[in-house]
Amino acid sequence: MVEYALEAISHAGTSLGIVSKEGVVLAAERRVSSKLLETRDLEKTYVLDDHVAVCVAGIVSDANTLVHYARSVAQNFEATFSEPMPVEQLVTRVADLKQGYTQFGGLRPYGVSMLYAGWDRNNGYQLYVSDPAGNFGAWRATCVGANAQTAQSMLKTHLAGPSGGSGADGADGPGADTHTSATSQDDAIELTLEDAINLSVKILCKTIESSNVTSEKLEIAVLTLHPVSKKPVFRALTREELDILIARIMAAEAAEKAAAEAEKAQQAARAASEAAAAIRANASGSGN
Repeated sequence: MVEYALEAISHAGTSLGIVSKEGVVLAAERRVSSKLLETRDLEKTYVLDDHVAVCVAGIVSDANTLVHYARSVAQNFEATFSEPMPVEQLVTRVADLKQGYTQFGGLRPYGVSMLYAGWDRNNGYQLYVSDPAGNFGAWRATCVGANAQTAQSMLKTHLAGPSGGSGADGADGPGADTHTSATSQDDAIELTLEDAINLSVKILCKTIESSNVTSEKLEIAVLTLHPVSKKPVFRALTREELDILIARIMAAEAAEKAAAEAEKAQQAARAASEAAAAIRANASGSGN
């Protein structure tokens, strides 16, 4: 049954998360089923508490149930201890619930993977991913959903340190030893928040199965600290901001493509010139 749940996730829209110096970025592909459907700013991203948000990939109804459970757990903890629940502890509670549904007959696993972005005073900015089996781990950057391998490869290219380690994609999936993979690469590149947002948009533009990427097909949110109060702040990027980012990235890719084609044309011209010179040299040699 877990395999069927993972299959549902593999067909879901791409969702990814990146930890930067100034915050955590959550980004997701939105699949618009009808132009008549009224859209919201966020469809796959939920706020669990003031310091934790989650981005989901898979069966939305299952995600809603888990989000409701996570919110209740976080609120009960704060009501009991008068402080926010540590991020990893909240992730563990939800993962335990998911794992329990794999142990009994008559129950099916939750068909959803969840990317948690959070901050607490002990561990700072954090990113966790959990799968339907209840496995979870900490990551610097990761991706779930359709075309996850392509996105993981791009994350590794941009974030791997000088040693070429696997700090971005580490293992083959969330069921592997993701916590070790995420924390053992001390030389991984740390991005600024702006760079992380740009990278998220660039990856989604590559993985979305459409030639026309618009802001309606993306949702991006960031978790940062308020510059004065130093409390976590969650904010979703507006359509206007996404349009600007998409246009900038498309223009940069067009410029790179034009430069590559120009370089290819120069190489072809250089090769033709060298071939012509060789022919003339051979003709001159045979004439003598």
